[in-house]
Amino acid sequence: MRAAANRNLGRLLVASTMLPFAICAAALTSVEAYAQARAPLVPQPSQVTPAAGSFTIANGTGITADPTDTGAAAAARLLIAHVKTERGLTLQTSASGAIRFVRDSSIKGAEAYRLTVVGSGDATGVKIAASGDAGLLYGAMTLAQLASPDHAFGQPVRIAATMIDDAPRFAWRGLMVDTARHFQSLPSIYAIVDQMASVKLNTLHLHLTDDQGWRFEVKAYPKLTEIGSVRTGPSTGEKPGTRVGGFYTQDELRKLVAYAAERSIVIVPEIDLPGHAQALVAAYPELGVIGDTPQVSNEWGVNPYLFNPAPKGIAFVKTVLDEVMAVFPGTYIHLGGDEAVKDQWERSPEVQAQMAKLGIKDENGLQSWMIDQFGEYLASKKRRLIGWDEILEGGLPPSASVMSWRGEKGAVDAANQGHDVVLTPAPILYFDSLQSDRRDEPPGRLSIQTLADVYKYEPMPAGIAPDKAHHVLGAQGNSWAEYIVTPYQMQHLIFPRAAALAEITWSGKDKRDYASFLDRVQPQIRRWRRSGLEVADSAFAVGYTLDGTRGDALRTNRAKVVLATQAGYGAIRYTLDGKTPTARSNAYTAPLSLKPGVQIRAAAFDASGQPTAEPRLFDTGREALLNRTASDMIACPKGALGLRVPLTSEAQANAPVFNINLFDTCTAYPAAPMDVARSFTIDIARLPRHYGLAHDFKAVRQHYNVTPHGELIVLVGCTIKDAKPVVAGTFPLPDPKSAPTRFSVKGILPAMTGDRDICLQFTSPTSDPFYAVERMQLAETR
Repeated sequence: MRAAANRNLGRLLVASTMLPFAICAAALTSVEAYAQARAPLVPQPSQVTPAAGSFTIANGTGITADPTDTGAAAAARLLIAHVKTERGLTLQTSASGAIRFVRDSSIKGAEAYRLTVVGSGDATGVKIAASGDAGLLYGAMTLAQLASPDHAFGQPVRIAATMIDDAPRFAWRGLMVDTARHFQSLPSIYAIVDQMASVKLNTLHLHLTDDQGWRFEVKAYPKLTEIGSVRTGPSTGEKPGTRVGGFYTQDELRKLVAYAAERSIVIVPEIDLPGHAQALVAAYPELGVIGDTPQVSNEWGVNPYLFNPAPKGIAFVKTVLDEVMAVFPGTYIHLGGDEAVKDQWERSPEVQAQMAKLGIKDENGLQSWMIDQFGEYLASKKRRLIGWDEILEGGLPPSASVMSWRGEKGAVDAANQGHDVVLTPAPILYFDSLQSDRRDEPPGRLSIQTLADVYKYEPMPAGIAPDKAHHVLGAQGNSWAEYIVTPYQMQHLIFPRAAALAEITWSGKDKRDYASFLDRVQPQIRRWRRSGLEVADSAFAVGYTLDGTRGDALRTNRAKVVLATQAGYGAIRYTLDGKTPTARSNAYTAPLSLKPGVQIRAAAFDASGQPTAEPRLFDTGREALLNRTASDMIACPKGALGLRVPLTSEAQANAPVFNINLFDTCTAYPAAPMDVARSFTIDIARLPRHYGLAHDFKAVRQHYNVTPHGELIVLVGCTIKDAKPVVAGTFPLPDPKSAPTRFSVKGILPAMTGDRDICLQFTSPTSDPFYAVERMQLAETR
């Protein structure tokens, strides 16, 4: 039987230069077969064929690559680096190493590879074969993952004999880093590039210009970075904020491009126009529309400044594009096209005259004409234009490709018209969306997108005709940086969701399995952390929910607490004595019924007994049950909490954070036990009101202020339909020019029964800063 198996395998490997090796799947135990078929790899390979035996990688294991083959030599260097960092083993190049990189023209596709692990016979070792540089690299990254499957850092690793044939489903597997809103340091971008390669992501989209900053050096227009790269932080009423910003020189970016290329990553630069142009106009007012000279913006959102489409503006952009193309050799140049409100064009006699001369009937048509000018120019340089889906408005130029962010409609329409598309719909693939609602999440959008949400997204929209499916290039996760200031925050929001993105864009739809993914992503999370990355544990952290309200727990002197993780992965263990839980701590099997005053610490543990997240604390003390932070607040009636913002726009710390409705300065303390609580203390923060709302300014709720700077009104029972709330207190707000940015007020609650929501409504004028509640503490005494 073994001899027959050997002959059969030999026939399977006719195209390989490696000697046939023994296989006998029937001889493997079911456990071994399952372990090999479910190798701890992210993304899941196309085909895994287990074999008999194993090969051990240890310190000193040799790697052979033709030194004249730059792609193979680069893949070997990266394999050595990753194994050193992720496993703690030192591999070395050798003329006759057991790990070999080989060119094989029979493997079709630049990113395809075959990895063969031979576990017996004279040819014991690993062969990574590919026809393209990217294939060799991805084979190396797969082997690096196989070499670090567990917690045994620094120890030799035995890899089961296997043959992996692998190739991606989609060509575009991308991440976007917004470095315009908050300048991202080059070391932090290099770190992201390194770890994109580890999961076979291949496109880094850099958002280099916006209202808040111009980050790309243009030698023909030096003021773009001299003036346009730096802004003054917004004020909260006192003196203006600090000056912040930065830019990249062309030489710095060339080095980044080369570094990324060695990791098979293409960098797509974005110069955003005709909207999001305030930094441009601040530097060169003559390239604006109205003729004024604005400051570089410190407001998030949509601002009115547009690029001037006159001949001098078109010439300017072509000059900029020449310098961009000289730095970024990739096929695609991104020209934005998003959120360009057309009011300045509508109010400009010169622009209106230009439209009439060109025979263009409306401003959307003018944008389409302008995009077409640049598309043709890029095409003449053998490049391609790509833009956000607004470039569909007014008619899609034939030269353009579309990045669909406002849902999938833009992708469906463009693909069905014969244009290439990249799927990046909000909010699912917006990685600045928070991953959970827990208090310890950093700032971001409150449209929570979990690891599971990203994983279940299907990048091939149903509305695209089958004969147009080839126009779907792939998908991309976007990390907009309005609220991302530090590398920690950027990494926390990207990882581990980047692993889910990698799998949905690389692996076949039939290969995807979330339960398996959760097993396989655990070692990848460890690899990232060993590389120095911050990786969010939101999906695996224990969350706490009371069965019933906090008032119920206080009235009955008994708290019933439900423990769960978002992913449902691992076994939850807990302590009640303040100690950190271990794999031997009490196993959670049912809701805990506790007398208030106990502190629960809990974590989930994987099958090997290792924690999957940092332990989280839940305090059942009476004072703690009466406390609500900004993260625990709910929206007031007719409102919605859409953002989690920091204390200042440039805050380096992850806390405090404030969940806000930017259209109304109101939040609510949910289900306050009015028959238990007798008084309250509210901690208040004054925040910058720096939101560019464009035409949505009409949605901002204005409240009549009866004191110069408005009031905080505390309203009990504010969410009860057809009932008038009870005013529990009104507190005049201080003059923002002289008052501290954080202060507290205290008051007495009216005697009432049951649980009632308490709305905390600020009535400050919209010309004043934004107010938010940092914390509301109820007390059982007056």
